[in-house]
Amino acid sequence: MLEPVIGLEIHIEMKTKSKMFSSAPVNYGDETNTNVTVYDLGFPGVLPTVNKGAVINAIRVCHALHMEIDPVLRFDRKNYFYSDLPKGYQITQYYKPIGRNGYLTFNTSTGEHKIEIERLHIEEDTAKQLHSYDCTLIDYNRCGTPLIEIVSKPQIHSSEEAMKYIDEIRSIVSFLDVSDGKMEEGSLRCDVNISIHEVGSEKLGTKVEIKNLNSIMNVQKVLDYEFERQSKCLETGEPIIQETRRFDETSRTTQAMRNKTDAVDYKYYPEANIIPISLDQAFIDDAIKTSNELASSKLKRYLQCGLSEYDANILISDKDLSNYFDNIVKNGVSYKLSANWLIGDVSAALNKFDIPISQFPLTPAQIAEIISLIEKGEINNKQGREIFAKILENNTLSISELASEFNKGMISSSDDLLKIIEEVLDENEQSIIDYKAGRDKALGYLMGQVMKKTGGKVNPKDTNSLLLEELKRR
Repeated sequence: MLEPVIGLEIHIEMKTKSKMFSSAPVNYGDETNTNVTVYDLGFPGVLPTVNKGAVINAIRVCHALHMEIDPVLRFDRKNYFYSDLPKGYQITQYYKPIGRNGYLTFNTSTGEHKIEIERLHIEEDTAKQLHSYDCTLIDYNRCGTPLIEIVSKPQIHSSEEAMKYIDEIRSIVSFLDVSDGKMEEGSLRCDVNISIHEVGSEKLGTKVEIKNLNSIMNVQKVLDYEFERQSKCLETGEPIIQETRRFDETSRTTQAMRNKTDAVDYKYYPEANIIPISLDQAFIDDAIKTSNELASSKLKRYLQCGLSEYDANILISDKDLSNYFDNIVKNGVSYKLSANWLIGDVSAALNKFDIPISQFPLTPAQIAEIISLIEKGEINNKQGREIFAKILENNTLSISELASEFNKGMISSSDDLLKIIEEVLDENEQSIIDYKAGRDKALGYLMGQVMKKTGGKVNPKDTNSLLLEELKRR
């Protein structure tokens, strides 16, 4: 039985204000060739300066991936001539990466997996080529953008594992605010190395590389196609060539680009214009200490605070959604109610207006105020939703004033409320029998009948208490 052996190289553009070795700004989507300096364009005599923020970002990702962090920062030159590399070389870390020997754990349908990570290094991105029918244009805005490259060991054995591995890496860099991790914008790109061998064999097959995949779904398509293609080669006796291939999205196949004999000799050597930089242990510790909370840590916290695994996983699926939730509960309101509101009413509004949570017009404090009023019994859930709808239409309205309007007609007298409860019980003797028999739905039905009779103008908590007391008497 054959299985794939997969190694992944993930390139991540970092969210920094300036580039890796120049002061040019990093802004995705700006007009072409506006975010450049003479250094980015490869002018003679220009010198690099190391971006401190990018180094801090790299340290944080190394720590999240349980890596050994090199206390001496060294850079090397990768030499080649191509139109997207104006200097004729790329500054990278070939001999001494900032991070080594890490790992990442995650779960798939087949259980828990631990993938070892060989290295993490810092480098600069190349320019972007824009191909036309008769020429190629160059946008140098991307040239010099800070990158980290994360190289796994060949320990992944299915497309599902590969997809989950990439998704976990994307979550880490996103929650750390190192990168937005948007594959569709090129801020996270993936190179795939795949070979096949018999299950249980220690001998690796001939490796094939597929470069620059820009979506997790494409990674899955490539791996599934390559496994099938290479398996057929072995079955028919056709040799598997060690080569670099590209993915054709139209045909959903991989096409040969060059074989191993075409590989470029990059002639790496130490970068002479950047002397080795000693990273003080206090500097490394501070970078780690000031890191944002990871999704895995938030998941544990949410579960400990009473959220279901389903709700907790929805919240950590998006960094901005999770941060919005955290800002709600900072106001001292219930985790469970906050999750219900965010996953329910707020998410419905986001879908309706087709906007992300980062563009939602209501603040977490406003949502917390509505939840707090419900918890205190000053309004019920229905009234909370009505207030939510009103302030969504007009954000200048006062939540407390809207709540006061609802409270004007509220039944606050215990005697009046008890009379209504007695009426409901007298009219629903079968529900009383069902409740006594242990059918919990009967209580919900009786509460619904009280709400119907009162038009919802009662405190749910007080009503529930009085209803239970009266049921005990009968």
